[in-house]
Amino acid sequence: MALLLPLIFSLMIHRVSGAGWGVSYSPSHICALKHSSVIMNCTYTYPTGHQVKKVFWTKTQVKGKHKGSSEEKHEEHPDLSEDPEYSQRLQYLGDKQQNCTIRLSHVTQKDEHKYYFRFTTNKDNKWLGHPGVTLTVTDLQVESPERVTEGDSVRLTCKSSCALTDGATFIWYRNSQPLTERRDRNNQLLLQSVRREDAGRYNCAVHGHTYISPAVHLSVTYPPKNVSVSISPSGEKEDSVTLICSSDSNPPAEINWFKENQSSAVGSGQSFSALQSGRFYCEAHNQHGSQRSDAVTVTVKGGDKTDLYAAVAIAAGCGVLFLICIIMFIRKRKSGVSDVKQKQVQQPSSSEGNHCDDGLYARVSPRADQTAGKTKQIMYTTIQYIRNNVSNKSLRVHHPDSAARSDAMVGKSVIYSTVK
Repeated sequence: MALLLPLIFSLMIHRVSGAGWGVSYSPSHICALKHSSVIMNCTYTYPTGHQVKKVFWTKTQVKGKHKGSSEEKHEEHPDLSEDPEYSQRLQYLGDKQQNCTIRLSHVTQKDEHKYYFRFTTNKDNKWLGHPGVTLTVTDLQVESPERVTEGDSVRLTCKSSCALTDGATFIWYRNSQPLTERRDRNNQLLLQSVRREDAGRYNCAVHGHTYISPAVHLSVTYPPKNVSVSISPSGEKEDSVTLICSSDSNPPAEINWFKENQSSAVGSGQSFSALQSGRFYCEAHNQHGSQRSDAVTVTVKGGDKTDLYAAVAIAAGCGVLFLICIIMFIRKRKSGVSDVKQKQVQQPSSSEGNHCDDGLYARVSPRADQTAGKTKQIMYTTIQYIRNNVSNKSLRVHHPDSAARSDAMVGKSVIYSTVK
């Protein structure tokens, strides 16, 4: 164990020495938070008889030998205190004896380099300490799921690109307000049984530093709650009443409207216009669940006559339908009578042909043409007769033969009687 202690000590503190010359850095690697201040601890030695004339820090890589040497006379190493990018941020905390510590403020990613201490003595000896201090600058990022369901657990992590050298105590913020009860050396924030109140913007920071990470939004999803209905206008009887449904849910809920004692929805959307009186309620639902509101009573001016108007409309419709049926029936009946008459005209019954006493006979008297110098002519005609209140039956008069016509022309009257 006694042999291990010097070895461990030599690994922790890098020391460059030669003939009494040397520079030590502790630590040799620093991980610093963005916009923070960095302390680079440093000590140096030199042979007796020398007096230190100048000390400064530089970031130029050492060329040539890997160990400090007074022979490196051709290397130019600029003094950072004279560099405009560092002059206002670099402070030398050491002396010209043994301490070479510095403070570098407001570091950014541009400051990621290797830094070395350099000094010269009155005997024109120049010494550059190697391996120097490696500086890494990191920011903070919150790693979190975008959304989580109410009741689940979620873990948020404050991440950096390297392990911070100083013992960091992390602070968490929600909506720019510090969560003092969440302060911990662990860089994780555990939310057990997440509530909707846990939703918001989260940042993390390191205690004692001004830098705060960019915000990350955590969304908590949950079913609809606190569903209620408001009436506009309220307390007045109007031709229609607008109902508004409000609910608390994530994601936003879909709204359906119902009238009591009816299973099907009467409307949808956040607002609904009631045109009749009754008790109405809304139901909000999303993929996590649903909830319905209490029913509200709506009184609409003229809304009580709605059923009466509906009954009148139905009755009027039935009346029109009944009238159409009557008209069609009359037309059909007339069409049937016309068909019967046509058949009777075309096909007379046998009784009418066999009984001459049922017929109506007409006596036709010849009328002589009074025109002088011309032969007398007989006029024949077609006779219409009516029997049993049925009209439009034709009486056909048969023309006699030529002999009968001669007799008629000498003054005889002929009766023609065939009826069909």
